Amino acid sequence: MSEDQHYPAEDHPHYPCTDAPAVLAVYHGFARTGQAPSVPELAALTGLAPDLVRQELRTLHESHDLVLDAQNHDQVVMAHPFASVPLGFSVMGAHTLWWGGCAWDSFALPHLLKDEPDVLVATGCPACDTPHAWVVGRDAPPKGDQVAHLLTPMQRAWDDVVHTCANQRLFCSTDCVDIWLQQTGQERGYVMDLGTLWRLASDRYTGRLDLGYARRDPAAASAYFAEVGLNRSASQGAWDQMGPSTSCGTAASSRVSSTVSSCRSS
Repeated sequence: MSEDQHYPAEDHPHYPCTDAPAVLAVYHGFARTGQAPSVPELAALTGLAPDLVRQELRTLHESHDLVLDAQNHDQVVMAHPFASVPLGFSVMGAHTLWWGGCAWDSFALPHLLKDEPDVLVATGCPACDTPHAWVVGRDAPPKGDQVAHLLTPMQRAWDDVVHTCANQRLFCSTDCVDIWLQQTGQERGYVMDLGTLWRLASDRYTGRLDLGYARRDPAAASAYFAEVGLNRSASQGAWDQMGPSTSCGTAASSRVSSTVSSCRSS
């Protein structure tokens, strides 16, 4: 990698958004390999010193752009829709295996990964261990009577986001949801069918791998969630889970374009 492919560490402004070099490198690493890049790998991709990479990762964790391990802050656990730990879903593409971050993150991957027109999403029903698998593509939702159950109210999603995502699961039916709730002593969360889940996932992360990505503002997010079929309370909660909106300037975009090129070509 030549010096002009690096984003100069000494000139790096710490933007808490996805125009920050480290987060772009994390997302492209996940997309390419199914694994989170290490701090040394991120330093090589961005040209930042390892300590600056760590500082940027902590900033991005605080802004909910990614999730670091609670004990080892060098490890990226989640960069939605990707995960580096198993949370109930495997997602197989033509050549790459990913862990799905949750039910809707798993269904989102073919919409985000333009080289993967469809993927095989596999999981097991938490109530009865029945295995389930769907070929999930971009054109239409997969067929099936299964339902998604989101246990944690979205307003509390970031209290423990890994627990939240680990409990956004797919069940055989609402009967299995009820059995699992009785087994675990949990209260019923939000239930949706596969069609609603697929629509929710379809445009959830559009642009996440691109320069200049910014989350929807609250009004646009609420409109999107209502459009895909979530009721009003779930729509507001799903917006809350996304965290505060982040807007990135064009100056930052131009500064990190070489980082994206490096991530895509490496």
